[in-house]
Amino acid sequence: MTTGTIRIDLWLWHARFFKTRSIAAKAIKGSRFRINRQIVSKTSQQVRPGDVLTFPRGKEICVIEVLAIAERRGPAGEARQLYKNLEAAGA
Repeated sequence: MTTGTIRIDLWLWHARFFKTRSIAAKAIKGSRFRINRQIVSKTSQQVRPGDVLTFPRGKEICVIEVLAIAERRGPAGEARQLYKNLEAAGA
């Protein structure tokens, strides 16, 4: 895991929110993704640790904080270390 920035579609794929990077890209372009409350529609938008992402996933809305950036798409256990679910904290 590293610090710095990464494209939002790549980070979502690394964190295992989407099965493929192209599915992540289509979701970003076709719905209301937010980074720190700002709507984004470009897959090239950069995210960094500390950013809060809000996006639809199925019938639910995910609110997560980016904790780290991975260099590769690893197993699910590694992926869960990349973010913090903020929905559970507010419920």
